[in-house]
Amino acid sequence: MKNRKQLSRRQKFRHKFGFTSLCIVLGFLFVLGFKLLLGMPAFTQTPQQVKVTVLLNALEASQWNTLLMKDFKAQNPDIQLEIIEGPNASNLIEDLYTSAFLLGDSPYDLVYMDIVWVQKFAAAGWLRDLSDRISDKELTNFIAGDVNGGRYEGGLYRMPFRSDAGMLYYRTDLLKQGGYKPPETFNELLEIGKALKKPGENRWGYLWQGRQYEGLAAMFVEVLEGAGGFWVNPENGNVGLDQPAAVEAVKFLQNTIKTGVSPGGVTTYGEEETRQLFQSGNGVFLRNWPYVWSLAEDSAIAGKYNIKPMVHAPGKNSGACQGGWGMGIAKTSKHPDEAWRVIQFFNRPEIQRKFILGTGYVPSRRSLFTDPQIVAKYSHYPQLLKVTEKSVLRPPIAQYSQASDILQRYLSAALTNRMTPERAMKAAANETRRLLSAQS
Repeated sequence: MKNRKQLSRRQKFRHKFGFTSLCIVLGFLFVLGFKLLLGMPAFTQTPQQVKVTVLLNALEASQWNTLLMKDFKAQNPDIQLEIIEGPNASNLIEDLYTSAFLLGDSPYDLVYMDIVWVQKFAAAGWLRDLSDRISDKELTNFIAGDVNGGRYEGGLYRMPFRSDAGMLYYRTDLLKQGGYKPPETFNELLEIGKALKKPGENRWGYLWQGRQYEGLAAMFVEVLEGAGGFWVNPENGNVGLDQPAAVEAVKFLQNTIKTGVSPGGVTTYGEEETRQLFQSGNGVFLRNWPYVWSLAEDSAIAGKYNIKPMVHAPGKNSGACQGGWGMGIAKTSKHPDEAWRVIQFFNRPEIQRKFILGTGYVPSRRSLFTDPQIVAKYSHYPQLLKVTEKSVLRPPIAQYSQASDILQRYLSAALTNRMTPERAMKAAANETRRLLSAQS
């Protein structure tokens, strides 16, 4: 009987995190525990210092160490900021934070979060409310969507550090040759894409993320906003996936494939597949994130593309899926004041400017989009500000990961013609309502 119970617990844990993720998480925690046991911190600690610990993916840990840590140490000699390097996959970083909190006494003082983790972590009681540490006036210096993505039930649990937003890339040379202006509506995009596509030359009218993963949900919130619809209203829990606007949003995506504007294989594409096709000259329009810009500068389409907010239905609003990363303070931290000082340091304009110039990430401070030094290096940032001002959040609810999984499954079924848009969206809406009612 005892062995059966143990097996059941293992099965539940594996089901929650996935076997591969579980192995990586447990292996990482073993190494971290062994390191802490031996007393081998990342930086030498003096008796006068307070240690503040944060977990980052390996790439960003390297960027922080290279660009910012020298200034931090010089200006904060009483704080030892220990950066723990984790895997680069963001879902594995989330699993590591989650497992650390579930074990009870997390080793992390700061929590570096993707915007879609905030409500889950806050609802679980793992984060401190930061509302009394910063005024609403100070928060207006940041992108509104980035700030709102850090809120939960009236509290503020994450300060933005770097932002992100989905947008529409377009080939300026091809539109000019065809005598077209950049499209504003869904129909204009379809019309121009159909006119300029050349399947024989592998040039497609519109490239977007159609694979069943989080990128599909992120892309869809933009089309949904553009159609005048909504996913989940966090204020009252209403679900809008089975409303006419949501069905029309799915039909627009279906039509890009049916008309040959998008390749049939788009339902298997993620960000990288679409980026590579576009910068190889094989796309007229591309929905993607800001990182594409700098990579395309060294490609076959260098100097031949631009960005704009996403298209929409006539009379409706453009939507840019709000992404980004920021910092919160763990509820279990014994040094919340020092952790807040770390957040303040990383949110200073001069520090964010240095980080943006060194990495090409998107700033969270509005003023940096038009900062002379940044614009001199990244001339498209003023246009990027126009995109981020159209930002729309994925539902800021504690059950977001489950809600996203539901949407992804039914969207994929509709886009691959296994279900009609009406049937798929009705099923997605009903399952989402059951999820929210079961956990309310």
